[in-house]
Amino acid sequence: MIRIARPNDADAIHAIYAPHVLEGMATFETELPGAAAMRERVQARLTHYPWLVWEEQGRILAYAYASRFRDRAAYDWIAETSIYVHADAQRRGIARRLYNMLLDSMRMQGINQAVGVITLPGEASVAMHEAMGFTPAGVWQKAGYKLGRWWDVGVWQKELQSPATPPSPVVPFATLQHDPAWKAML
Repeated sequence: MIRIARPNDADAIHAIYAPHVLEGMATFETELPGAAAMRERVQARLTHYPWLVWEEQGRILAYAYASRFRDRAAYDWIAETSIYVHADAQRRGIARRLYNMLLDSMRMQGINQAVGVITLPGEASVAMHEAMGFTPAGVWQKAGYKLGRWWDVGVWQKELQSPATPPSPVVPFATLQHDPAWKAML
């Protein structure tokens, strides 16, 4: 089941995220943030952007969220996406279904572009993004240093909808989540 993340999901979200921080390259975060920090991140992000979880039998198996791409107001209509799936739940189609819901939510908010930032080579992430219609938009050479080496970062981009001129303001997720049309998607 897909649902909106809650602050009390922080322990489960932290457990999914921890291996990526400590042993992986999916994130360039190098210090484990802790469950309290994850709780704060969920609460803060849900004001403006979706943070969704995949739950089965009371267990969180994956989460996906959108975040601000850059601080300047002109970037309001583009957002960066992230998704993390528990090791036990990979290769079951959960990531695609959860990511699709995230992208649909962003579209309903009025966000026009989604950006996936992938540490390379990142074959599984690249394959998933491209299967979902993202296209390569560039590579940042030796963008991050983690686990004793430099890593390139690829950027993939997907147009969610044609931008209007002038654009309407983006609907904050805190408002969208009460919209009957959004609720019907769940």
